[in-house]
Amino acid sequence: MDARLNLYTSTTGQKFTKYLNSAGKAVADSSLPRATQDLVLLRASQINGCGFCTDMHTKDAEAAGETAQRLHLVAAWREATVFTDAERAALELTEEGTRIADAAGGVPDEVWANAAKHHDEDELAALVALIAVINAYNRMNVIIRQPAGSYQPGQFA
Repeated sequence: MDARLNLYTSTTGQKFTKYLNSAGKAVADSSLPRATQDLVLLRASQINGCGFCTDMHTKDAEAAGETAQRLHLVAAWREATVFTDAERAALELTEEGTRIADAAGGVPDEVWANAAKHHDEDELAALVALIAVINAYNRMNVIIRQPAGSYQPGQFA
């Protein structure tokens, strides 16, 4: 399977991904824990059916020390006992922010309040930005049918 478009050889694609990467760097450098970032990236990618990002974020999280058990349970986080309350709040916000079209009125106040109970203002800003950035990347990769499976950990670092 080949991608429909190579975003890295297109002038506009190069510019756009450069800016998205800069936005992602701001989040990576924030106070939001790396493990939480990895879980959010993976969960949004699963929801959006982005094979490339699911592959990438699973491998990067594992390389950063995340356990296979937690990675396997991200899709079933509500029933899993391996996540902290703060991680669960971030995963809930990720799901609601990713499935925004499914709920008239957007993210429910209860979901936001739960996230705010476990994350300070800087971490909340990072979560919102991270959810927005990964959803943009997921949509681009799904649209162009970016193949999954060949990503190597840290490939884009």
